[in-house]
Amino acid sequence: MDNPSSKIAKNTSYFTIALVIQKLLSFVYFSYVAVQIGASNLGSYTFALSFTTIFAVLMDIGLANVLVREVSKKPEESQSYLNSVLSLKIPLAFLAYAVAIILIHIMPNTELVRQLVYLAGFIMVIDSFTLTFYSFIRAHHNLQLESIGTIIFQVIIMAFGFTAVHFTKDLRILILAIVAGSLFNLIYSGILMKTKLHLKFFAPVDKQLVKKIVIFTIPFALAAIFTRIYGYLDTVLLHQLVNAAAVGYYSIAYKITFALQFIPLAFIASLYPAFASAYAKATADKSYSTEAKNNLERLFEKSFVYLSLIAMPVTFGVLAIAEPLINKVYTTQFSASILPLQILIISLPFLFLNFPLGSLLNACDRQTRNTVHIGVVMIINAILNIILIPRFSFIGAAVASTISTVILYCLQFYVAKKIIPINNLYLTKKILGIALAGYVMYLSLHYLLQYLNFIYLIPIGAIIYLLAVAIFKGITKEDLTDFKQSFKKS
Repeated sequence: MDNPSSKIAKNTSYFTIALVIQKLLSFVYFSYVAVQIGASNLGSYTFALSFTTIFAVLMDIGLANVLVREVSKKPEESQSYLNSVLSLKIPLAFLAYAVAIILIHIMPNTELVRQLVYLAGFIMVIDSFTLTFYSFIRAHHNLQLESIGTIIFQVIIMAFGFTAVHFTKDLRILILAIVAGSLFNLIYSGILMKTKLHLKFFAPVDKQLVKKIVIFTIPFALAAIFTRIYGYLDTVLLHQLVNAAAVGYYSIAYKITFALQFIPLAFIASLYPAFASAYAKATADKSYSTEAKNNLERLFEKSFVYLSLIAMPVTFGVLAIAEPLINKVYTTQFSASILPLQILIISLPFLFLNFPLGSLLNACDRQTRNTVHIGVVMIINAILNIILIPRFSFIGAAVASTISTVILYCLQFYVAKKIIPINNLYLTKKILGIALAGYVMYLSLHYLLQYLNFIYLIPIGAIIYLLAVAIFKGITKEDLTDFKQSFKKS
């Protein structure tokens, strides 16, 4: 039987591999579609998906986080939680879809854009139920099955999408390709719920538990609403205040930067339950022991270092090769995406580190504070977008996004230091060493770019970075051993 550390390691490995494959396939697919349909059509396509994604939060209302946290603590109550959650989500699905349709009719848009939103709304509803089902599976510490579904989901989209682009460039057909993939994921996750967890979809509802869940979800729901608005408002404003082409240029830069979220997402999928479990054990007897605090501290600090270790080379690497990357992969018709990509990629380390920070706050019952932070940053982001987009178009949107991400990081880290005794000296030394290694790689790539194709520079850059990390001691064998021991204790 697997011990907790082994199980977490396997879950992280399965999910990471699956997300790497899925994101690579998604990147290839998105790049192909972008080149084939052009900036303006890409903008309309992206807008429809972004617009409905904002309203998806009205369905989930933070339930996914609550389910993972609560069911991981009390797996024997899975059936009761499922009944209660479905009793909430079904009416919310109708509400979310209705609100999206009403608003798209009020806003000045073409009939094609409205039709795209109608179809994207189905994706919103389907994916929300799928997320709920996968939340139960995650809470039971089995990410292998979700990993398989993630890959098949993307393959289905690509198969339908490539066919659609080949025979017709109709954006509605491209949206239907995503509908097909989402339907598979819903059916697949539903089957897993029945066969692996032996849960029933229609059973009596515990009204007291429903009230309890609603109370639990309030901070998570607000956080989810703020996050969605914060994450997609720029795309909506660009479409409404500038034009679809501006959304197309921005979406390329945004896609490259934020597609990389799969790395911290895969890590946090296993780390969040570990945080919750460690915190629950530490506070079980109402006394937060020094040993338990130290264990949670090590778990957090090492995850912080590992994510920095991955984020830094990607940031410096993209900064160095942004121009040939855009011009070669997306062709020169998307050259305008180079500068926003370089601006957005600067925020990547902060974006990565916000995942363990947010998870720590949520796992340690600081979800209300986490929500306040996201709400503050959402307001700042909205103000910046309203000021900058009319003047600087998608460049302004990129600047607003980067500033907002850094501010969120500062707020989250401030509270994290109050939860656990973070070793500031240790983190500063490690991250400084990692950053110096990344800068050495950047200088090397910037010089070599005049002699070599950027494709060859990717493995060369990786080798230079790893050597520099070893020299600057960004990570050591002792760090790896300590992290493994922290997971075992959690």
